[in-house]
Amino acid sequence: MDKELVIKSSPTEVEIALLEGSKLVEIHRQKTNNSSTVGDIFLASAKKLMPGLNAGFMDIGHRKDAFLHYTDLGPQIKSLIKYTNAVMKGSYNSPLLDQFELEPDNPKTGKIDQVFDKNGHVLVQVLKEPISTKGPRLSCELTLPGRYVVLTPFTDIVAVSKKIASNDERKRLKVLVESVKPKNFGVIVRTAAEGKKVADLHNDIKELEDKWKTIFNQLKETKSPDKILSEIDKTSSILRDILNDNFNKITIDDKDLHQSIKDYLTTIAPDKVRILQLYKGTRQIFDQYDVNRQIKASFGKTSTMGSGAYIVIEHTEAMHVIDVNSGPKMVKKDQEDAALSVNLEAAEEIARQLRLRDIGGLIIVDFIDMRNPENKTSLFNKMRDFMEGDRAQHTILPLSKFGLMQITRQRTRPEVNIDTTEVCPSCQGSGKVNPSILIIDNIQRDIDYIINSRPKSKIRLQTNQFIYAYLKNGLPSVQMKWFVKYKKWISLSSDANFHLFEYKFYDEADDEIRLT
Repeated sequence: MDKELVIKSSPTEVEIALLEGSKLVEIHRQKTNNSSTVGDIFLASAKKLMPGLNAGFMDIGHRKDAFLHYTDLGPQIKSLIKYTNAVMKGSYNSPLLDQFELEPDNPKTGKIDQVFDKNGHVLVQVLKEPISTKGPRLSCELTLPGRYVVLTPFTDIVAVSKKIASNDERKRLKVLVESVKPKNFGVIVRTAAEGKKVADLHNDIKELEDKWKTIFNQLKETKSPDKILSEIDKTSSILRDILNDNFNKITIDDKDLHQSIKDYLTTIAPDKVRILQLYKGTRQIFDQYDVNRQIKASFGKTSTMGSGAYIVIEHTEAMHVIDVNSGPKMVKKDQEDAALSVNLEAAEEIARQLRLRDIGGLIIVDFIDMRNPENKTSLFNKMRDFMEGDRAQHTILPLSKFGLMQITRQRTRPEVNIDTTEVCPSCQGSGKVNPSILIIDNIQRDIDYIINSRPKSKIRLQTNQFIYAYLKNGLPSVQMKWFVKYKKWISLSSDANFHLFEYKFYDEADDEIRLT
């Protein structure tokens, strides 16, 4: 299936849409001033240890303390603490771990106050972004992800992605990586490494070694909780994680970001630079690629499918509940076949919605009842196939005897929740309706004011597409009548995102003319 990445940039935010077969499956938003992302590595100090929770609250230099549970310490926590303190004190001076003596593994059953002293320092990595009132969730199992491999310090284990099906290929990759990996570093071989040569893997490992040297140098100079290493920006991290041969286009509407991504692609996948395009159209890029319409259609409580069947997504404190309904258009003689058809269509849509909204935690799906055990098994297998492309860790259980499917899905950031409701364009939410017939009079009043206050300025009026059509329609049109009246041509443009009575004026520099 063809994959396409559409990237919209603004001064305050970058929006990234992932399309599969022209259908929106993921939407990511990153503020340009974002101070913390998943994957960042910090020097943390233990601020408050909670033996009852078997967890600690760690100071990483943010307003909110971060949460670190004992289960997220990892077996190599003793080696990590020893390394952190040794580098900070200057007693360990090698940038890699070839001269480092590893400590014994930490027991799985223990107490956090046996591991940390209060105000003790350790390197940590952000596992989950702050959600609601909670601070970031941390892990001490550090990982440095690359294009083909992930480097894990303080271990010698080499593992290969289970998504690589061929046993011969898995063995080949394991032998290659073992021959080039640095001492006291483990390596996880990613799916993208399938079929790659030893030179590709070696270059990837070398780049990750350089990142570890950066951590070493930063740690030598840092004495208080602070960021040590930043994960690459959201756009680059998505490209690194999901870029494969199925990608046929990456389109960006910002020249600087286009150049930045081009440089990054030249480093990680030079053969993919050719699919990178700079968008130069007059319409907004998300309108041109039908992203805005799909966002509006996908983020309501109800999502309707092509057959007329629909799903209802409800959020509760403990879980998400999804109900599958056949809809009025589904007419089939055999009830079992009809139920299976609707359920299979719904399963594909549910898999898309989970990725699109980034829904995490426990999800319960109430499919239409089926009696045939083979149909139930078929639905379960199809659901696993539909979610195979989901990068978040997930577990799917077969249908229960009540026809319910249980899914758990990893959540690393707040759920994407786009409000699809709009303020009433007539009353602006006040409950009082303004006479819509006056909209043209209001526009003309503002034109009078602009021409009187700045007679030499060129004027462009931007309106909703329906008002735009009204102003252009007829002979003479309203636009022509304005030209006769003011002896000045007023340009017109439309924006489908404007509500019916919204309009704006712009000058020749394309700066908005504000009237208040």
